[in-house]
Amino acid sequence: MLHSNPGPMNNHVKSDLLRWILICIGWISIVGGIIGIFLPLVPTIPFLLLAAVCFSRSSERFHGWLVEHKHLGPMVRDYLAFRGVPLRAKFMAIGMVWISIPTSTFLFVRVFWLKVLLLGIATAVTLYLVYLPTTPPTGNGKETKLEP
Repeated sequence: MLHSNPGPMNNHVKSDLLRWILICIGWISIVGGIIGIFLPLVPTIPFLLLAAVCFSRSSERFHGWLVEHKHLGPMVRDYLAFRGVPLRAKFMAIGMVWISIPTSTFLFVRVFWLKVLLLGIATAVTLYLVYLPTTPPTGNGKETKLEP
């Protein structure tokens, strides 16, 4: 049987070095996104979207894995389909920011300028989330789900 390498697809990069760099950035972004699920200052969606872009240009296999992933895939698919995130996710993220950052700031930080900086970061993250597009709701009051 003859095995041939058809080369990169239309949207894949042609350089092997750049392809491997994109794959590494994609996996680092996935780790950042997973950390962001648990830490409110680390943004989950932007990391996962960066991974999706990197994989779409470098590895069809990894891109498919991310988009079809049981937990990470819906966030990526919803954003790619609707250019937004579910309203519930916005509320949860903003709530976590304003529970964890002020608590940490006032309990553990002694330096005034650092307290101001942390509260400024919380405000900036909140504004980012507020202005991030929201996925359209369905008629039943729940967020839109994409069929696999």
